[in-house]
This record gives sequence, C-alpha cells and structure tokens, in this order.
Amino acid sequence: MSTATTSKLPVATGIALTALDEGFRENPYPTLADLREREPVHYDSELKRYVLTRHHDVHAVLFDLEQWSDPRRANPDTFTSLFLGRDGEEPSMLMMDDPDHKRLRGLVRRSFTPRAAEGWREKVRGVSERLLAEAPDEPFDLVAAVADPLPTMVIAEMLGLAPGRHQELKTWSSVSAESGFNPMPTPEQETAANAAQKALDAFFCEEIERRRGNLGDDLISDMLRAEEAGERLSEREILQQCNLLLIAGNVTTTDLIGNSVKALIDFPDEASKLRRRPELLANAIEETLRFDSPVVNSGRVASSDTEIGGVPIAKGESLSVSLAAANRDPRVHAEPDRFDVERQGIQHLSFGGGRHFCLGAHLARIEAQEAVRAILDRFGKLTLAEAGYRYGATPSFRGFEVLWVAPEHG
Repeated sequence: MSTATTSKLPVATGIALTALDEGFRENPYPTLADLREREPVHYDSELKRYVLTRHHDVHAVLFDLEQWSDPRRANPDTFTSLFLGRDGEEPSMLMMDDPDHKRLRGLVRRSFTPRAAEGWREKVRGVSERLLAEAPDEPFDLVAAVADPLPTMVIAEMLGLAPGRHQELKTWSSVSAESGFNPMPTPEQETAANAAQKALDAFFCEEIERRRGNLGDDLISDMLRAEEAGERLSEREILQQCNLLLIAGNVTTTDLIGNSVKALIDFPDEASKLRRRPELLANAIEETLRFDSPVVNSGRVASSDTEIGGVPIAKGESLSVSLAAANRDPRVHAEPDRFDVERQGIQHLSFGGGRHFCLGAHLARIEAQEAVRAILDRFGKLTLAEAGYRYGATPSFRGFEVLWVAPEHG
C-alpha cells in the first residue's frame, strides 16, 4: 500500500492503528508511513489520543522530562485515562512520574547497568546453546523452543528462582501480560490475568520472605539490601519490581529474538553476511530494533498546553508516540524498509528515551545477540516452515505467537 494509492482515502485511525486490526497486526508499516506523510500529528477521535509518527516529534516527546507518564494525570475522557488508568490505582514504574519514579529506579538500576548486564553474557550464552542443542532437525516453532523460554530462564536465574518453576512462571507472566499491557482486554483475558497475577504475587511473596533471613547473590536479595539516600524498597515495591521484570522483560525480549530471526529469513543475503562476519551481530540486533521494534508505541500525557507540528494540544491530553513509525522515518534512515546488518548511524527509539529509557535494554540486547548467535551456529540456514507464523494481537507490542522454521545444516 503506497501513499499514492491511499491519498484519496482517510488516514487510518482508532482500532485500525492497533494490533487488534488484522491488517495492521500483519504489517503496520505501510499504514504508519501513510500517516507519517499525510498527518504526522494525528488526532485519533475514536481512541481519544494524539498519534505522533515523525522521528523528530517522537524523539522530542520521549526526551522531554516535563511530560507526564502517570495516567492519573490525564484528562478523564482521554485514551490514557480511559484505557490505562486502571481505576486510579498506583501505576507501575513504567508509568510513574518523579519523584517516585526516580527513587524506585535509583534503588534497582545498579543491577541493570551495561557492566552488570555484561556479567550475565556467559550464562545467557550457555542457556541459548542448551536450548538450540535440543532443537530438532525438522521444522519447529522457534518461539516455543527458544524465544519464549530464554528470557524466562535468564530473569528467573537473576531473581534466584528454582529452575523447576520456569514453565509455570512463563505461563503466569504471559497470561498476565495479555491483559496488563492490553488497553482493551476481553473479559475472559481479564479473568485469566487476575488469576495468574494472584498466583505470581503469592509466589513472589514467598520468595521475598524466604530471602529475609538468608540473603543471597540474586536480584530479590539485592532489592532487600538496596538503599539510596536513606530510602529503601517496601515489600510491595519489591513485589511490583519482580512482576515488572518477569512480565515486561519476557514479552519484549521474546519478540526481539523472533523478529530478528524473521528478518534474517526474509533477507537471506543479510543472514549470509552475518555468518561470514559475526562481528556484525551487535549491529544486526540494533537494526532489528529499528526495522521491527518489539514495542510499537509508547505514551505520555501533555504536562501543559503545547503545540506539536503546528497542532495545538491541551494539557492532560494523551500522546501516543509511534516508535515503529519513527524508526522507519526516511528523513533519518535511508531506505528504511530494507533490513541492513551493516547500516550505520542507527537512531532507533525502541527502548524509549529520557527518564523512562528501558531499564533492561542492555540485558535484552545480550539475550538477543546470544540467541541469534546460537541459532546461526546450530543451523546452516533457516527458512519459513509450511506451518508459517502468527503475530500476537496485544496492542503496543509486535512479535510472534508462533514462528515455524525449517532448519538446514551447513
């Protein structure tokens, strides 16, 4: 779908700009490109939000420290309030404003610095190699075999959780994410998510209590020890952080691994290049983040009356910034629809920006790098299997529920 063929039609809006729309879920980029060129600051009257698609505008909003994230500060009839407010409950750190956000992030950030994350590389490599060693020589679902279990196993080990609970934790976190990160969950999803969340909370409460008298070398123990400027984490805050690390970290890293493999299948010359030059692996993951971001959009709340791209926006209005559209803005990245593992000057916004830059960005990069490295080492070539693939339908995220691949050995 090109701009030339759609320019006489209204731009997409509302549900058509979410993964709940089948066409958008399969390939959002033509729709986003059309919106970016024709109406880059678009008022979505259906979902009561402003959708921003130009790299410049998205970057400016993400890095503006004055913009709010807390849905309780949004105007009552806007997207953020209606769909993200959750009846006015205390938000997670993802949607928290300072000073609370600064305090919580300061108490946990030491475990996620680039240096700390790098210390996990050997363990991540070992997990990746073990999972690939168990992969069959016939068509298999890459999500179930590698992309799903890897992040769960890594974060569970970081939290000091028993290996025998990995599958249970993955199931709980996946079910919870289907509702927790979906602004429009079905009643069935909400019921299942509430049950899964209760199970997760009970599990983590037991783990926190078990650590109190026997602190170890794990993230839960680190959070119990954490102190900065006289501040400590409460048990409820530790519980929230455990949930956030397990649920948010799992979803996005699983999608990053799957999206990376799909891009290499769709661009086999780039896969061949990466096999010949493995030093390009880190850059290849950055290119995946630009080309097919696991997080499609992020949100802010206007903290004052403002203007973006000539469009007046009132205080308290919802700003939905499209990371996927910004990452493929041709003003920033030449030939944006081409996947290029040698691309220079990548300026993706897939980890957000400003105070809410993704805390687990460095760990996610390492997990994706080591997973793709293990896949390339294990198989001489991967193609799509006849069983195909299916994208998930959770708004704001882009990744596979299943991705069947057919391996060949080199």
